[in-house]
Amino acid sequence: MTYILIFLAGGLGSLLRYVIGLALPSSFFPWTTLGINVAGSFAIGLFGGLGARFGWSDNLNLALTVGLCGGFTTFSTFSKEALSLAAAGRWGVCSLYVIGSVVLGIAAAALAFLSAR
Repeated sequence: MTYILIFLAGGLGSLLRYVIGLALPSSFFPWTTLGINVAGSFAIGLFGGLGARFGWSDNLNLALTVGLCGGFTTFSTFSKEALSLAAAGRWGVCSLYVIGSVVLGIAAAALAFLSAR
Protein backbone atom coordinates (compact mmCIF):
# COMPACT_ATOMS: atom_id res chain seq x y z
CA MET A 1 0.00 0.00 0.00
CA THR A 2 2.84 2.39 0.82
CA TYR A 3 4.29 2.04 -2.68
CA ILE A 4 0.95 2.86 -4.28
CA LEU A 5 0.46 5.95 -2.10
CA ILE A 6 3.95 7.24 -2.89
CA PHE A 7 3.42 6.53 -6.58
CA LEU A 8 0.09 8.38 -6.72
CA ALA A 9 1.29 11.33 -4.65
CA GLY A 10 4.49 11.56 -6.71
CA GLY A 11 2.46 11.69 -9.90
CA LEU A 12 0.33 14.47 -8.44
CA GLY A 13 3.44 16.42 -7.41
CA SER A 14 4.97 16.06 -10.87
CA LEU A 15 1.74 17.15 -12.52
CA LEU A 16 1.54 20.22 -10.26
CA ARG A 17 5.12 21.15 -11.15
CA TYR A 18 4.38 20.77 -14.86
CA VAL A 19 1.22 22.89 -14.72
CA ILE A 20 2.96 25.63 -12.74
CA GLY A 21 5.82 25.57 -15.25
CA LEU A 22 3.37 26.09 -18.09
CA ALA A 23 1.59 28.92 -16.29
CA LEU A 24 4.77 30.70 -15.15
CA PRO A 25 7.52 30.27 -17.74
CA SER A 26 10.97 31.40 -16.66
CA SER A 27 12.63 34.47 -18.07
CA PHE A 28 16.23 35.62 -17.64
CA PHE A 29 16.23 34.01 -14.18
CA PRO A 30 14.76 30.57 -13.36
CA TRP A 31 12.12 31.98 -11.01
CA THR A 32 9.67 29.13 -11.60
CA THR A 33 12.06 26.38 -10.52
CA LEU A 34 13.28 28.45 -7.59
CA GLY A 35 9.70 29.09 -6.47
CA ILE A 36 8.70 25.45 -6.87
CA ASN A 37 11.72 24.22 -4.91
CA VAL A 38 11.23 26.76 -2.11
CA ALA A 39 7.50 25.97 -1.95
CA GLY A 40 8.30 22.25 -1.89
CA SER A 41 10.85 22.82 0.88
CA PHE A 42 8.23 24.71 2.84
CA ALA A 43 5.72 21.91 2.25
CA ILE A 44 8.09 19.17 3.38
CA GLY A 45 8.89 21.13 6.53
CA LEU A 46 5.20 21.71 7.15
CA PHE A 47 4.33 18.05 6.62
CA GLY A 48 7.20 16.99 8.90
CA GLY A 49 6.09 19.34 11.65
CA LEU A 50 2.41 18.47 11.37
CA GLY A 51 3.21 14.77 11.17
CA ALA A 52 5.24 14.98 14.37
CA ARG A 53 2.60 17.08 16.10
CA PHE A 54 -0.40 14.93 15.19
CA GLY A 55 1.28 11.53 14.93
CA TRP A 56 0.55 10.93 11.26
CA SER A 57 0.95 7.39 9.99
CA ASP A 58 4.12 6.40 8.16
CA ASN A 59 2.07 5.88 4.99
CA LEU A 60 0.68 9.42 5.05
CA ASN A 61 4.05 10.91 5.93
CA LEU A 62 5.80 9.04 3.10
CA ALA A 63 3.07 9.85 0.58
CA LEU A 64 3.31 13.57 1.34
CA THR A 65 7.09 13.91 1.69
CA VAL A 66 8.66 11.30 -0.61
CA GLY A 67 5.73 11.22 -3.03
CA LEU A 68 4.14 14.66 -3.30
CA CYS A 69 7.14 16.82 -2.39
CA GLY A 70 9.59 14.52 -4.19
CA GLY A 71 7.52 14.68 -7.36
CA PHE A 72 6.91 18.42 -7.03
CA THR A 73 10.45 19.64 -6.40
CA THR A 74 13.22 19.16 -8.90
CA PHE A 75 16.92 19.08 -8.18
CA SER A 76 17.70 17.91 -11.70
CA THR A 77 16.05 20.95 -13.32
CA PHE A 78 17.80 23.21 -10.81
CA SER A 79 21.14 21.63 -11.79
CA LYS A 80 20.42 21.96 -15.52
CA GLU A 81 19.43 25.61 -15.21
CA ALA A 82 22.46 26.45 -13.06
CA LEU A 83 24.73 24.73 -15.58
CA SER A 84 23.08 26.62 -18.47
CA LEU A 85 23.60 29.95 -16.70
CA ALA A 86 27.26 29.09 -16.06
CA ALA A 87 27.80 27.92 -19.65
CA ALA A 88 26.37 31.23 -20.89
CA GLY A 89 28.89 33.09 -18.72
CA ARG A 90 26.18 34.49 -16.47
CA TRP A 91 28.16 33.78 -13.31
CA GLY A 92 26.48 36.39 -11.14
CA VAL A 93 22.99 35.13 -11.94
CA CYS A 94 24.16 31.53 -11.58
CA SER A 95 25.67 32.24 -8.15
CA LEU A 96 22.56 34.08 -7.01
CA TYR A 97 20.39 31.19 -8.20
CA VAL A 98 22.45 28.48 -6.51
CA ILE A 99 22.95 30.30 -3.21
CA GLY A 100 19.39 31.62 -3.16
CA SER A 101 17.94 28.17 -3.85
CA VAL A 102 19.87 26.53 -1.03
CA VAL A 103 19.39 29.28 1.55
CA LEU A 104 15.72 29.93 0.77
CA GLY A 105 14.92 26.21 0.58
CA ILE A 106 16.44 25.43 3.97
CA ALA A 107 14.91 28.55 5.53
CA ALA A 108 11.46 27.69 4.16
CA ALA A 109 11.66 24.11 5.44
CA ALA A 110 12.83 25.25 8.87
CA LEU A 111 10.21 27.99 9.13
CA ALA A 112 7.39 25.64 8.18
CA PHE A 113 8.60 22.83 10.46
CA LEU A 114 8.97 25.09 13.47
CA SER A 115 5.64 26.81 12.78
CA ALA A 116 3.78 23.51 12.51
CA ARG A 117 5.11 22.10 15.76
